[in-house]
Amino acid sequence: MKHKEIIAHIVNWLKKYHEESNTKGFVIGISGGIDSALTSTLCAKTGYPVFCLNMPIRQHAAEYNRGVEHIAWLKKKFTNVVSEETDLSNTFDSLEKTFPSEIQDWLTMANTRARLRMLTLYAFACNKKLLVAGTGNKVEDFGVGFFTKYGDGGVDLSPIADLMKSEVYSLSKELGIVKSVLEARPTDGLWADNRSDEDQIGASYDELEWAMKFLANPGDFSKLSKREETVLDIYTRLNKANQHKMRPIPVCEIPKELHVGDS
Repeated sequence: MKHKEIIAHIVNWLKKYHEESNTKGFVIGISGGIDSALTSTLCAKTGYPVFCLNMPIRQHAAEYNRGVEHIAWLKKKFTNVVSEETDLSNTFDSLEKTFPSEIQDWLTMANTRARLRMLTLYAFACNKKLLVAGTGNKVEDFGVGFFTKYGDGGVDLSPIADLMKSEVYSLSKELGIVKSVLEARPTDGLWADNRSDEDQIGASYDELEWAMKFLANPGDFSKLSKREETVLDIYTRLNKANQHKMRPIPVCEIPKELHVGDS
């Protein structure tokens, strides 16, 4: 992997997109995870203003502290980075009181957290004329669809969506991102019990990367181990179930002949 060249390529891509967008910089939600850490660092390297937003919602202390540590490191390293914390816990409490209790299952409310953060990012983006930078990687965005539709999937541009998770870690090490973030188990931060991504998916990112590559260029299925078969089942099931996230919104096109006679 050509670390320096890939970093330069992404930074130049961000610069070009920014220059054509007539905006004033980037806004990024900082979660304490590796993806938002890498994305914010790459945006900072453009030299354009970067607004890091920490949006805790009853956040687990370890996640919150990693986010704070990363922001402090980023601001020390780059003078174009500013930050703000907007605690959304009370807002989320109000939603819980407003929503009917019968719709408040675990997954619905986890996705509501992600969508509340998206709403907040776009409020800041609109006011400050910034681009919302997405933090999804290739496995999440195009493999298993492990993101919230109109939550963390609601962004203006995706700088790292063509990088596998292992590549995200590799580039992050190259850039010197703080140790606590590099060593943390990946988590989406949407659950009160601090469950990891692997806990939710049933497979690690290394395993999912293997499945994605295997299916792109299939080998001998008869030689797969039981675990590999299980991982492939997990990957294909999630990929199929989450196609609605990965495909463009379907549009009902009206046949031309039905428009005949319109005034």
